Amino acid sequence: MTPANPAVDTVDIAALLERGRDMSAPVLRAAVDRLAPPMDTVAAYHFGWIDAQGRPADGDGGKAVRPALALLSAEAAGAAPEVGIPGAVAVELVHNFSLLHDDLMDGDEQRRHRDTVWKVHGPAQAILVGDALFALANELLLEIGTVEAGRATRRLTTATRKLIDGQAQDISFEHRDRVTVEECLEMEGNKTGALLACAVSIGAVLGGADERTADTLEAYGYHLGLAFQAVDDLLGIWGDPDATGKQTWSDLRQRKKSLPVVAALAAGGPASEKLGELLAADAGSNDVDTFSEEEFATRAALIEEAGGREWTSQEARRQHAVAIEALHGVDMPEKVRAELTALADFVVVRKR
Repeated sequence: MTPANPAVDTVDIAALLERGRDMSAPVLRAAVDRLAPPMDTVAAYHFGWIDAQGRPADGDGGKAVRPALALLSAEAAGAAPEVGIPGAVAVELVHNFSLLHDDLMDGDEQRRHRDTVWKVHGPAQAILVGDALFALANELLLEIGTVEAGRATRRLTTATRKLIDGQAQDISFEHRDRVTVEECLEMEGNKTGALLACAVSIGAVLGGADERTADTLEAYGYHLGLAFQAVDDLLGIWGDPDATGKQTWSDLRQRKKSLPVVAALAAGGPASEKLGELLAADAGSNDVDTFSEEEFATRAALIEEAGGREWTSQEARRQHAVAIEALHGVDMPEKVRAELTALADFVVVRKR
C-alpha cells in the first residue's frame, strides 16, 4: 500500500494514540467516578485501572483509536485538539458500553488478556455498568451547553442506535444458514462503522464545522470502520490468541457469520458446499462447544480454500481506499490529513 501523501511515512502512530489516550484519560476517569458503587469499581476493572481484587493495575483500556480520531477531527476543522476531548470521551464511553454488553451476549470470557466483567462481577453488573456508561456519554456532551454540543449529541445517539442495530443483526445471523455478503456488510457498517464515523466527526462538530464537513469526515470513518471490522473478522478466525486475547477460532466457536464465512459460502465450489453442509449441521446441534481443535481447523481451512480469507483481505483494502478518498473532500491542514491517512493504514495492517 503506497501512501498518496509522503508525509504519512513520518507520522508517529504510537504518539498519536498515546496523545488520544493521555488527553482523554483524566476526563474519562472523572466520568467513571460519578457512578454509584459498586458500578464505579466494576467500570474501573473493565478499563483495566484495577484488578479483580481492586488493586491498582496498569491497563490502558485499549488502543485508543477512537479518541485519537476525535482529537484529529477537531484539528481537521481548524480547532485545537482539546476541543475534541469531550467527544473523544463520549465515544469511548459508548464503545465500552457496547463491549460490556457484547461480551455477555457472546459469552466471551476474556478481553485484553483478562477475565471479562460478567465473568468476574456477574451479568447484572455488566448490564448496569454498560447502561451507565451510555448515559454518561450523553451527559458529558450536553453539559457543554452549546449548539455544537447538541449537534454532537445527536450524531452520537444516532451512531449508538446503529451500533445496537448491528449487534441485533449479528446475533440474528448466528441462527441463519445463509447470510448475503451485502447483509453482512450492512451489519458491520452499523456495528463498527457507525461509531468510528462518529469519532472522526464529533470533534469537528464541537469545533464548529459545518454539516458537509462533518458528513465527509463521517464517510471516512464509516469506511475505515468497515476496513477495521474486516481485519477483525480475519483475526477472529486466524488471529494469534497471544495477540488477540481470545481463544483460537473464536468467531467459529460462536457460530458468527463474519465476512470470511459469508464470502466463502457465497463463492460456490466444492469447499464452499462442504462448508455449508458442516455449518448447517452445526446450527442444529449443541455439540459445537465440545468440538476438537481439529474440527474448528477443518472449517477454517474450508473457508480459506473457498476464498473467504482472501476476499476479506481484499475488502479491507478496498474499504481503506474509499476512506482515504473521502479525505480529499475536506479542506484541512496537510499534517492532519497525513495523520488520518496513517491511522487508516495502521487499522488495515494492525496485528491485533
